[in-house]
Amino acid sequence: MTLEPDAVTTVTFDSYSTLVDVDAVESALEAHAAVDDPAPISRTWRERSMQYTLVANHLDAYETFYELNRDALEYALAAHGVDCDADEREEILSVYHDLEVFDDVRESVERLRSAGYDCYVLSNGNPEMLESMVEGAEIDDLLEGTISAHELETFKPAPELYRHAAGRTGTPIGEIAHVSALWFDVQGAVHAGMQGVWLDRKGDPKEPFGPDPDAVVEELVELADVLGA
Repeated sequence: MTLEPDAVTTVTFDSYSTLVDVDAVESALEAHAAVDDPAPISRTWRERSMQYTLVANHLDAYETFYELNRDALEYALAAHGVDCDADEREEILSVYHDLEVFDDVRESVERLRSAGYDCYVLSNGNPEMLESMVEGAEIDDLLEGTISAHELETFKPAPELYRHAAGRTGTPIGEIAHVSALWFDVQGAVHAGMQGVWLDRKGDPKEPFGPDPDAVVEELVELADVLGA
């Protein structure tokens, strides 16, 4: 690991799977769809959503992350043979405005803020999604702001989005530590010049492809420890 704590002045956080738990959509799937096991549908939904963002970048076919999520949900339900009408799908999709926050978020961001780090969210989510996410996570008082892919109409891991974040925060890009549970997000940040921190909440194996993260932590409190907060 090559993280340079003394160089970090700003910390940016991804949102989904990093601050809030996207696996919480399983409860919504159970409530609104006739399924015995929502886990595989949830995985397909999330995977397809990520795939759509990557394809959208290459096809110059931008839609908001919420719209892409709607498309991905429709695909996931169909792929698993689940019949839901449009209203039911909207009910399931709306859970993205009320996802469960991870237990370590408030304490960790508070420690970083108290130690003098400027903290932001940098996410594929469109502004409306980020507003509800930050409010639900109860960290709006700790953040300097949120930075949405919608501002450039391009998704991670496009390097221009991370450079845009550096401009929005007024921070030299090498002084930003970007924290994400998504491996390709960390790699995008590193490629663009940020210090990348992989939040490996699930104990996943190391990615053999692409640049290594500058640090790996299992919980956000570990990041606060590493940065001396």
